[in-house]
Amino acid sequence: MASNGSDSSGSRRPLIGLPTYYGRGQYGVWDRDAAFLPSVYVTAVTRAGGRVVLLPPEEPWSAAEAAELDGFVLTGGDDVDPRLYGAEPHERTQEPNLRRDRFEVSLYEHAQAADIPVLAICRGAQIVNTVHGGTLHQHVPDLPGLDPHEAEIKDEFAEVAVTTVPETTTAAIIGTGATVRCHHHQSIDRLGEELVLSARAQDGTVEAFEDDEARMVAVQWHPEETLDDLRLFADLVERARKRVHTRMTETKEEARL
Repeated sequence: MASNGSDSSGSRRPLIGLPTYYGRGQYGVWDRDAAFLPSVYVTAVTRAGGRVVLLPPEEPWSAAEAAELDGFVLTGGDDVDPRLYGAEPHERTQEPNLRRDRFEVSLYEHAQAADIPVLAICRGAQIVNTVHGGTLHQHVPDLPGLDPHEAEIKDEFAEVAVTTVPETTTAAIIGTGATVRCHHHQSIDRLGEELVLSARAQDGTVEAFEDDEARMVAVQWHPEETLDDLRLFADLVERARKRVHTRMTETKEEARL
């Protein structure tokens, strides 16, 4: 359940990192490169009880720096570089944002090493899959028997029914299934190592997966687009809160030694 932003135990709210990406921004007399992220991601994390820090894709963070945060959301966006999974670009694959790819791959690897909770959304799910050695379908409409997962109009979302796999973390969060908002012309092909399938669309498309220790939950849909249902964000914040509590307990024990 989403919280009002305060922790009943009196401890601080978890600090959740949201990677941004560079693009051209125009406002008044300004016409400069800017760091972007749709504000709906910030709203979702905040309403779920977390604090947000925006991460521009500059030099990769060290493992120690990443460990200062309590959780990460790997957000949606443009296509992942096919070279990350050993493929040549499809003619419909977008020009890769190499800086963003490198930055988010590094953050995720640090998160895994430090047991930092992660929620990966759409492109973020695809980044995670490539880190684990998985591959992507670069253009879903090329695949026989699959329904379109990208709306005809760029700024619209397709409504897609998904069914979860019993006894997965995803199923524990959203139940046996849901109708979700999708906008992706790429999808998971081969699932990476140590990843567990947790939801499919009716046509068989992989729509969610998680790691085998439930430190990371990935969905191909866009939960930030439905702010009346914050269950996935609330789960991330709760996992981050538990990490905060564990670290505080360990620090107190070390201080007593």
